Amino acid sequence: MIITSYKVLSKTRSLSNPFPYLFQKGDRGMDNLSPIHCRSYIVGQHKNGRYIVTKGNGLSYSTHQFLYTPEMPTDVLGLLRKEDALRDFYCGQDVQALGIKTNQMECVMELDYPIYIVQTDETIYPCILQYNVECPWRIADAGFMTQNLIWKEVNKWERLNDKNYQEDYLIAANVLIRNLRIMHDNGVLHNALTSENITWALELLDFELCHTPQHPYSKEDYIRHVPDLFDREVIDTYRLIIYIAGVLHQQVDFQIVDNLFAEYGFNLNKYVLPNGVSRKSEEE
Repeated sequence: MIITSYKVLSKTRSLSNPFPYLFQKGDRGMDNLSPIHCRSYIVGQHKNGRYIVTKGNGLSYSTHQFLYTPEMPTDVLGLLRKEDALRDFYCGQDVQALGIKTNQMECVMELDYPIYIVQTDETIYPCILQYNVECPWRIADAGFMTQNLIWKEVNKWERLNDKNYQEDYLIAANVLIRNLRIMHDNGVLHNALTSENITWALELLDFELCHTPQHPYSKEDYIRHVPDLFDREVIDTYRLIIYIAGVLHQQVDFQIVDNLFAEYGFNLNKYVLPNGVSRKSEEE
């Protein structure tokens, strides 16, 4: 369903044609690769082969366009709010400017399509975030992909000269840990490093929870927790590496992975707790 009345809130030079679409069952021209994508769809392709993706178009896995659950009063499933769309748009560009491979932002559109939330007595106008990517498949989509399709993407990864890092999962590990080092050195917290937010081209996506020096959190309580969340992202990255290795049926060498983290300045020993030692025994 094309929304004919909309306004572009922000755009980049990458924008050639806006796609102000909301998804309805039976629609053609909107391709959802798996239910994990939830509210994101492929709507076109540039001449250079990059896929045009829009986010916030409505749910792909239900007969309903949007769903609301009261435990998250600011969240409507399938929908993208204005403040979240703009944070995603601007923070994504902040991260891309650091030399990290990400989606290329195109625009944020606000649709003239009012949605009334009965539970909160609120009317909102949904937004669409439009960007392009090299690969539309995310790591989490592996269960909906063939092995041939997965390996077609993996074989595009740049090989490393270091003989210790020849296995494919270690190539991905090097990229992910390096990206983390760059972000943390520049005060960037992605805050959602999961298999759903990395493509099989190792592009980093989804910055609506992100914190950057240029676009910091607005709430003091959020800012207070940023240092702790930096540490959590180290472990989140480790879990991503293990997941990728599992999909590729490769055995993880944890010593090599630990060493790779150390090479980038992440000392995992800082998170180790002493075994068999209690506060009482230390005092004695």
